[in-house]
Parts: sequence; C-alpha cells; structure tokens
Amino acid sequence: MAKKSAIEKNNRRRRLVQRYAGKRERLKAIANDRSLPAEERFAARLKLAKLPRNSSPVRVRNRCELTGRPHGYYRKFKISRIALREMAAAGHIPGMVKSSW
Repeated sequence: MAKKSAIEKNNRRRRLVQRYAGKRERLKAIANDRSLPAEERFAARLKLAKLPRNSSPVRVRNRCELTGRPHGYYRKFKISRIALREMAAAGHIPGMVKSSW
C-alpha cells in the first residue's frame, strides 16, 4: 500500500487539473495561434506560466485504484499488475483466467 500522503497529493493534482483545464486550454490555443501578433501570444504564454504547476495534466501520476501503487499500472483496468493478478485469481475479472501452457 502506498503512502496516504502520496495518494492524496495525486488526488489534489487531479482536482487542480480539472479546475484549470478550461483556462489552460484557452491560453494554449492563443499561444499556438500563428495568425495572432507575437506580443499577444507571448502574453498568453506568460499567463500560462503563472498557473499552478500542479494544474498541468502531465504532473498527474497513474496510480492503482486499490493500492495506490504507481508502477506496473494497467490503464484498461486502472489497477496495478499485482492487484490485477490477485483479482484475476479470485475470479473478480470476467473472462480473465490464469495462463498455463
């Protein structure tokens, strides 16, 4: 089990990303629009830089929903490889069986 503080920090980042998503998207559109004057695009870049760092989506870490583990994460199931194996062995994931050959 991951530290509660690490899981909470990641959840705070997720909330910040949602809160600033619209503003960030508008500023990025202005900053990347080549038809606008350079001064206006530069001003948009400065405003973008003033937003909180944790409001950037790249700072959010994919973590297991059950354990909070940050590595070995399966996006399809939103859980780690270890939790996936335990759930599959217990029969909690439909259609998934233990491999043998």
